[in-house]
Amino acid sequence: MSAFAAVDVIRAKRDGGRLSDEQIDWTIDAYTRGDIAEEQMAALAMAIFLRGMDSGEIARWTGAMISSGERLDLKVSRPTIDKHSTGGVGDKITLPLAPLVAACGAAVPQLSGRGLGHTGGTLDKLESIPGWRAALSTSEIIRQLDDVGAVVCAATSGLAPADKKLYALRDVTSTVESIPLIASSIMSKKIAEGAAGLVLDVKTGSGAFMKTLPQARELARTLVEIGAAHGVATTALITDMNVPLGNAVGNAIEVAESVEVLRGGGPADVVELTVALAREMLALAGLSDVDPAAVLASGRAYETWCRMIAAQGGDPEAALPRPRHVHVVSAPSSGVLASLDAYSVGVAAWRLGAGRARKEDPVQAAAGVLCLAKPGDKVTAGQPLLELHTDTPDAVASALAALEDAYAIGSSAPDSAPLVLETVRA
Repeated sequence: MSAFAAVDVIRAKRDGGRLSDEQIDWTIDAYTRGDIAEEQMAALAMAIFLRGMDSGEIARWTGAMISSGERLDLKVSRPTIDKHSTGGVGDKITLPLAPLVAACGAAVPQLSGRGLGHTGGTLDKLESIPGWRAALSTSEIIRQLDDVGAVVCAATSGLAPADKKLYALRDVTSTVESIPLIASSIMSKKIAEGAAGLVLDVKTGSGAFMKTLPQARELARTLVEIGAAHGVATTALITDMNVPLGNAVGNAIEVAESVEVLRGGGPADVVELTVALAREMLALAGLSDVDPAAVLASGRAYETWCRMIAAQGGDPEAALPRPRHVHVVSAPSSGVLASLDAYSVGVAAWRLGAGRARKEDPVQAAAGVLCLAKPGDKVTAGQPLLELHTDTPDAVASALAALEDAYAIGSSAPDSAPLVLETVRA
């Protein structure tokens, strides 16, 4: 007979109480095994959403989700370091970052996900490369880390199965926006990956999950505290996501832009954030004497990229998919582009086919939005501002509707704002 009953745990949190370690361990284990009904866990998730959790509860909840599955044992010759982004628009940073940090001497086990809604997914982007495969076994992951130094792939099925169940439940019960549940979801998967250190990119702004800086601070602090509680060196950068990162928003076009960065070019903001995150990752890995900016400029990171893609069956030299239809949005007047809203551009890319409304939906490799001007650029009437790429021309109208208020043209440039807003360390 069980020492606990789900209804008692629900009541305790509903009434503002603190869940004991034993209650948390039992709850996650019983839910993973199917002994707690979905409606009961939905009620508990709502109670947590409304009542919150303290740092001790969150750390224990995270640990219980890690213990629901396997934890990778990354016995490799290099120091291991991982990175996670809370998601944004045009956020292709993992693509140049993983090979860059590997080229600097670390091992980067980047287990990534797919896009949902207006934020893109790293695996969707990489699957636009002919032949590339996301699914690797644990032995393949470890071998590639030893041989290449970087792997970007799907999480193995045994990692944090409790989180997979709870994530799906939160999505349909309006409990997604709970910082204890967000933080424990992120960290249970990342800690289970087995890296010794973790750098988090916590986005804030219109295109981010956390719309305000105070929200982003709270999430960043919670994530760093969980890492410290579980012995994983963790740092978080809070970064701006009011404007799309780079010029490309989509799948294949973001891969192409990432390759530009790895070859020593690309948009300045993508280069800046890639190098900033690389510095933090290398510091946690004990490799602070390596300059990632110099390694990026040298071409060594691009060589590592080619090896990483080839190791997973992809052809790094193959032509990327091209859209069947391109629609150009032109500037209605002359002046300076004063704003370009990340969320609106992300929704437009999603409606063009780059994203999905449900996890089961397919995506178009060639779909997306190419930003031909960014805030601060001078524009003239009739000049192309945006290119809409899609294989389904009927989707253009809904994408244009999303972009109706996405940009403004004024007489002067907007005030410059830093890309990296704050750093949170343990």
